[in-house]
Amino acid sequence: MQALAIREVVFIEEQHVPEGIERDADDARAYHVLAVKGGHAVGTGRIVPLQEAPHGQPGQWGKIGRMAVLQSERKGGVGSRVLGALEDEARRRGFAGIILHAQLTALGFYQRHDYEAVGEVFDEAGMPHRQMTKRL
Repeated sequence: MQALAIREVVFIEEQHVPEGIERDADDARAYHVLAVKGGHAVGTGRIVPLQEAPHGQPGQWGKIGRMAVLQSERKGGVGSRVLGALEDEARRRGFAGIILHAQLTALGFYQRHDYEAVGEVFDEAGMPHRQMTKRL
């Protein structure tokens, strides 16, 4: 799967995330998006339905994760297109909102797409993250 190849380059090779953490059981039930440019996969992301909504939130929610864009394609809009496609799928499924765990270096990206940081900074895969939410 090309999405896994992109994630391997970005998360395992660049960010040194252990393979056992990067790959998980959610891959089998997730909706995956693949961005292609010139016939080559350059970005990916996934969304999975949450079993329960965040505390105090009504309706079905989804969790976006494994957002990855090859270094040569960053800052070119690929991430925005992947995120938009995942949000479109969430709307098609009738989700009330989306959560995600953003690396601190990506907070600005998600804030530009109307996500709000919630709670304190936490460690995930050895990197600082914040939970972010967006109601649809």
